[in-house]
Formats: sequence, C-alpha cells, structure tokens
Amino acid sequence: MRTPHAVILGAGHAAAQLVTSLRQQGWQGDITLVGEEPVLPYQRPPLSKAYLAGQMSAEQMLIKNAAAYERAGVNLRLGVRAERIDRAKQQVHLSTGEVLDYSGLALTLGARVRELAVPGATLPGVFCLRTLADLDRIKAHVATSTGRRAVIVGGGYIGLETAAGLRQLGLAVTLLEAMPRLLQRVTSTEVSAFYQRVHTEEGVDIRCGKSVQAILGETAVSAVQCEDGETFPADLVIVGIGVLPNVELAAAAGLNVGNGIRANAFAQTSDPLIVAAGDCTEFFSEAHGRSMRLESVPHAMAQASCAAATLCGKPVAYQAQPWFWSDQYDLKLQMAGLSQGHDQAVVRGDSRQGRSFSVYYLAGSRLLAVDCVNRPRDFMLGKKLIAAAAEIPADALADESQDLGHWITTPLTTTP
Repeated sequence: MRTPHAVILGAGHAAAQLVTSLRQQGWQGDITLVGEEPVLPYQRPPLSKAYLAGQMSAEQMLIKNAAAYERAGVNLRLGVRAERIDRAKQQVHLSTGEVLDYSGLALTLGARVRELAVPGATLPGVFCLRTLADLDRIKAHVATSTGRRAVIVGGGYIGLETAAGLRQLGLAVTLLEAMPRLLQRVTSTEVSAFYQRVHTEEGVDIRCGKSVQAILGETAVSAVQCEDGETFPADLVIVGIGVLPNVELAAAAGLNVGNGIRANAFAQTSDPLIVAAGDCTEFFSEAHGRSMRLESVPHAMAQASCAAATLCGKPVAYQAQPWFWSDQYDLKLQMAGLSQGHDQAVVRGDSRQGRSFSVYYLAGSRLLAVDCVNRPRDFMLGKKLIAAAAEIPADALADESQDLGHWITTPLTTTP
C-alpha cells in the first residue's frame, strides 16, 4: 500500500493555506506543491500597491518562508508546470517529464490576465500586472525609461491601485475606462464618484467611456489610440481589464467546469478525489442562492481550509462571508458581502468632500453589503450585521449618531 500523497497544483494563497490546513487536520502522508513560478507562494495584493511603490520587498511578500515548508514536510516543485491529469491512474504529469501519483489532488490554479486584443498590444513597454515577474519588469522599465508618461487601461481596482502606485513614483498617469464610470461592475455610483474625485485630486487624468483601438509605436510604445480617435502619449502602458480562471487542465481531465472549476460545498470537484479552491473555482453559495466565482484572498484561504478538511476525511461545508479590500494612497477600502441585487445604497459620512465614509447596500430593509473607506469599525460591524441578516431602516444607516450595533439583535419593527 503506497503512502498517502496530496498533490497541490498552483502556488498562491490557496495553496499555501492548504499546506497548513492539511497538517492541522492531521494529514500524515506526503505533500507536494507544484507551481509554475520559480518562487515560493507570495501575497499578490501588494503587487499593485506596496511592492510597486517600493514599500515592500519580494521577501516580505512571501506567505511562508522556505523553512516553514520544510518543517511541514512539503516537497516543493517550483518553476514546473502540470501538463496533464490522469484520473484513472491518479497521476499528474509534469513539464519535467516527472509523474506524480496522488491519493488526493488539489487544484489551486488561480487566474490569468485577460489580454487586450488590439494591434500593438505586444510592443515593448506594454505590460499586464499579475505576477511578481510582471511587476519586476514594470519597475525596471520605470527605472530605466527617460519617459514618465503612463497610460493604464482599465478602471477596476487593479487599475486604480496601479495608478496610485505610479503617481507615488512621480509618473504622469492617464487612466482609460471603457465603461461610463469607474468600478461600474462592482460598486455604487457614490463610491465610483469618490474614487474619480480622489484620483483626479492626486493628478490622475481619468477618461471614462474610452475603448482602446490600438497601441501605437515602432520599436516601443509611444501612444494609445481610442476608438473615438483620441490619442494619449505613453512611455508605459499597463493593461488591467480583468482575469480569466485557469480551467483548461481540469477541463482536459474531464472535470466539470463553467466560469471556473465547479466545486461543491466541500470544495470537491466532479471527481471526489480532487478538490479545488481559490480564484479558479465556481461554487454555489447557499447564502446568495446562486453560483459564483470570487477573486479574493480571504475566499481563497477559507475555501482552501475547507478543501484540506475534505482531503483529510473531515468534510465541513464552506460558509465564509465574502470580503475584500483595496489600498490607494492614504485610503483603505474594505468591503463585506455582495451588493448584487440591492435596490438602495445609503451613504454614512461624507463621500463628496471627505475621505472617510461607508455605503450600505439594502434589498428592501435587509443589509446585503457594505463598502467602507477609512472606517474599520463600520466594516467590522457591517460584517456582523450581514451575517445576522439584519434589517435596518435607511435613515438609521445614514444617521451617524445612531449605534448600528443595536440592529444586530433588534427586529426592524422595534424602535431603537
């Protein structure tokens, strides 16, 4: 009888958490972690924030140091790609020619950047932003280029964080967003307007409703041309237009995939010996009544813990509440819950002139989600209110003199 062997494909937050959780749950067998990047698993959020701005080193971004994996008895196979999964033989074929037998397999394959499919997108000076290597190339370009004009394509969180980082480095920054407003797919008009104001105050030239037609240049990028004909000079272009889940390996192995590798409440795929966690997964949320895919570090770690419990024969259903964050300049945005389906957004504080406020999203009187800028107490309380399925009058949310903690246990019909 062969020794139990857990193989983890992918080397991000979910993979690092799986290693820890497997040992905590009592896994006594071997563990092998396979990652395409030639570095230990590291934190990705600081890439477009502290690392770009030079406030954090690559070593500081490591989730665990090499000694931690050694203590956990993990065989690290870094800089190696998984080529094929043979489910019948319970084997993984690697790019080195090596074949790994597994008794349990975890897919933490993450996501890849969505490419900008226009002429000139491969010119020198055009970058995406997903990996440590991407950021090292961007930083090297900034350090050696005589030009100081950057154009960012995409007005989501990555684009805005990158804009903040480049402004801190002293570059002139133009941000192009195809939608009518920033963050249109993920947040309210109030939050969009706030970030448009702040970035404009910080010197970013924001242009919404601008679709890129081509990137211009002979031997290197020189400008970005939009579909309306307007052209923006550029010595550096960073594309941040979203990501796609890495499902191809799973699909080729015959696993059920959709907008991600489909996993049940216990992180199992359509093959009970294979679990999946993180950005690459699609799962059904009982709390929200629909299938979803979340791009979030807290989600990746919570689902990875669930996956580890399943591999150890101690299944526990995944019930974590979604939450996210974004750092830009002196602003910390913390978000809890999912605002889809809300019919009212209530602002608490001053979003028009200040830099500290919260937006609460209601369906009727039930709180679905909250976005908090520089308001950690509102965020922590908001998480509790959402978990309690609290019903709160809109006027109470808007009134800063009211203690919202009252509504965690108080029915809506009760006068506070």
